[in-house]
Amino acid sequence: MSKASTPLDRIRNFSIIAHIDHGKSTLADRLIQRTGGLTDREMSAQVLDNMDIEKERGITIKAQTVRLNYRAKDGLDYELSLMDTPGHVDFAYEVSRSLAACEGALLVVDAAQGVEAQTLANVYQSIEHDHEIVPVINKIDLPAAEPDKVKKEIEDIIGISAEDAVLASAKSGIGIDEVLEAIVTRIPPPKGDREAPLKAMLVDSWYDPYLGVVILVRVVEGVLRKGQEIKFMATGTRHLVDRVGCMRPKIEQLTELAAGEIGFITAQIKEVSQTAVGDTITDAKKPTAEALPGFKTVQPVVFCGLFPVDAADFEKLRDSLYKLRLNDASFSFEAESSAALGFGFRCGFLGLLHLEIIQERLTREYDLDLITTAPSVVYKIQLAHGKGELDLHNPADMPDVMQIASIDEPWIEATIYVPDEYLGSLLKLCQDRRGIQKNLTYVSGRAQITYELPLNEVVFDFYDRLKSISRGYASFDYHQIGYREGDLVKMSIMVNAEPVDALSMIVHRSTAETRGRGMCERLKDLIPRHLFKIPVQAAIGGKVIARETIAAMRKDVTAKCYGGDASRKRKLLDKQKEGKKRMREYGSVQIPQEAFIAALRMGDEG
Repeated sequence: MSKASTPLDRIRNFSIIAHIDHGKSTLADRLIQRTGGLTDREMSAQVLDNMDIEKERGITIKAQTVRLNYRAKDGLDYELSLMDTPGHVDFAYEVSRSLAACEGALLVVDAAQGVEAQTLANVYQSIEHDHEIVPVINKIDLPAAEPDKVKKEIEDIIGISAEDAVLASAKSGIGIDEVLEAIVTRIPPPKGDREAPLKAMLVDSWYDPYLGVVILVRVVEGVLRKGQEIKFMATGTRHLVDRVGCMRPKIEQLTELAAGEIGFITAQIKEVSQTAVGDTITDAKKPTAEALPGFKTVQPVVFCGLFPVDAADFEKLRDSLYKLRLNDASFSFEAESSAALGFGFRCGFLGLLHLEIIQERLTREYDLDLITTAPSVVYKIQLAHGKGELDLHNPADMPDVMQIASIDEPWIEATIYVPDEYLGSLLKLCQDRRGIQKNLTYVSGRAQITYELPLNEVVFDFYDRLKSISRGYASFDYHQIGYREGDLVKMSIMVNAEPVDALSMIVHRSTAETRGRGMCERLKDLIPRHLFKIPVQAAIGGKVIARETIAAMRKDVTAKCYGGDASRKRKLLDKQKEGKKRMREYGSVQIPQEAFIAALRMGDEG
């Protein structure tokens, strides 16, 4: 068990803000190594990223924390709590809670790439929390590094002084001592009254097979002790604390966490869904008067269907989704069935990256082969004759047109950074996606564009197109700005006059024809030929807007005729024609799974 709590003026709580691949996790590794958190033998690259996907993609998905002891140049010992926050837009709410648990932030910017969109979004959140921001220019040993240009960018774009920015290279270990000194001297200590009633913020939670749910907390006031009965203010549940501790980054058990400290607790909680991120924890017997501000429940934004390729894997898929949900309460799922794809689940995600990560984890960790239907967003349908409002998650459930007064779709505000030479094609992409340009400014050779866009145009393949247009140089960040009415229609795909529910989608009337034609052309190449002609049609209601015909395979019935009268051949061909007509009436078209998978691949459809 650990000693008494550290005095408030010796504690520093800070997070690291950076764009993907600017060296955030590597810097965290060096800080842990320099302060003796782990020995060289225990060290591995990206210590705080404990999922394979996090390491491979160079992204952080779950917030992690580590407590470090550092003896500064003034001879005093300090306790540093580092929060490794996710950088991606899909996890913006988790980031806001992690930042609310700190007093300052290290702003890590790549010396070769400069400020990018996600850095910007998270820095503004940090400024809103009144943080002291310490700029760190990383990777200064790269041949393409331009630290002076990056300093100017930080000052021009973000508007904070970068004169005393720390120059570092986390990989080579340059400037690590300077970073530690800057944390101690420039980031303020936390405030808080240790005698007040307990008030702590639930920053994050994850499932541990041995301990149950582990909760990461920041104590704002009071003291959190082992054996104390606590209450979650948003959910109203009560629990008994059975373990208190901190990560160094190995687990160390403590007797208490006092105001200003960050650590973890366990309280025999079985499901992560009971612990809402951002909730306020207080003493059940002597509660605090008011909860901490900023709590909100996280709602899924993007929905899609997940179906096993092999129908026998349905139970396995259900078990895997339950296990994943133990660790990630922000995605939801419910069973659904499709005439074309069989039984599966309709799942809700925070965004496209979240969808991709869950899908990849199911494939990798649980060895499942999946078909994913085209992602769609939540539409709000205003019913006719004042019958109220309906949330539509699945295009197949859309009510009859006569019952609909209007359809509202979610809109986002996107901030895009792009080098000058790709600006033209990027503006065209945003215009094609019904974007409304709000702002266009130039900062040191790069354009910053602000656009309002409908979310359903973005979830489709916007991100892939953006990256291919800009050869990967554009960075993109967005937040939702509410719902607006749109001229939206349900487009059905029919094969041999039978609607295929898995391929139906909600589109804007202006782009319906292009989308429909693209889908029909693709299916024409994917569906194998039968002995009869197959029409592939895209339709809005009863009106067909695009059509392709898959030609019939033809058996040469006249092969046995050699010479003789032409009427003999004619007679055989007419007989074949009659048979084909009958087959066309009764023949059913088998669409292979591969055709579905390929048709639902989000390539460019227009």
